[in-house]
Amino acid sequence: MRYEKQKEKKRRKTKSILLVLLLLVCATAGYSYYQYKQGINQSLEKINNGSTEVNEEVYTFEGKKDQYGATNILLLGSDARAGEEKSRADTIMIAHYNEDKGTFKLTSIMRDIYISIPGEGKHKINSAFMRGGPELMRKTIKENFDIDLQYYAIVDFEGFVQLVDEAFPKGVEINVEKRMEEFIDVPLNPGLQRLNGEQMLSFVRFRHDAIGDFGRVKRQQQALQAIGDQLSGIQTIPKLPKLIGVVTPYVNTNMDTGDMLFVAKNFFSKDRGNVETFRIPIENGYKDANIKGEGAVLDIDLEMNNKAFHQFLTQ
Repeated sequence: MRYEKQKEKKRRKTKSILLVLLLLVCATAGYSYYQYKQGINQSLEKINNGSTEVNEEVYTFEGKKDQYGATNILLLGSDARAGEEKSRADTIMIAHYNEDKGTFKLTSIMRDIYISIPGEGKHKINSAFMRGGPELMRKTIKENFDIDLQYYAIVDFEGFVQLVDEAFPKGVEINVEKRMEEFIDVPLNPGLQRLNGEQMLSFVRFRHDAIGDFGRVKRQQQALQAIGDQLSGIQTIPKLPKLIGVVTPYVNTNMDTGDMLFVAKNFFSKDRGNVETFRIPIENGYKDANIKGEGAVLDIDLEMNNKAFHQFLTQ
């Protein structure tokens, strides 16, 4: 009899623990969804004076994991303020995430690379987006660099500004290597300092100096590394739903919210390690050229760049 009472008591205790855990899970999910919606509404207030609708083109994207088992996300930067319905991609990056290894890598593709675009002939690679959206860009990268892309994300630069301001109320600490003022909205002075969203946008877009677009790509990678490093850690995880909500109205992507949370949670984990970066073309893997109808281009050694690129992905 005593045994039956103890068994019943134990069963009730187990049920109570499970109920508490269930309530905690529900509360956490509810809070996360609330924060996510708060972030969306906050951005919508800035975009459409409170409208709950965002005009977003739906793209076909036939992506998959690559041959190394990694998830690759095609990141395309665009500027809605340019007023062009079909614009070239201003920024082209591939974020590589290998879940088995727990590693993140980032590849920047120079936008002036002169390359074969499927069905279109040879042009600057950034025109693939204008000619056929992210799907044609995916096909172009696959054909030339033999890597599959599973997801895409087209990011309006204003979304970058809002994300920085929300995540870093005191700004992102970064070293500005020189005075920057030509063709950017907010001029920057040199030195180690904290930059807000508009200042960070100037930092990653400036390219009117002796090294031009090469310097801009280097600063883009520097900025993303600084943001990732300064956001990493367990204290960031509770902020993720709102941060994703803030940026969602500015991003056109085939990733669902669950995918974004999963990748972001691992990226901002304190155990993530360093984010390695790569650039196409590599040093000494291209020559400057001038093509009629295209202007100044980068004529790359495709075999040399591919070999270095795949070594980077697998090391």
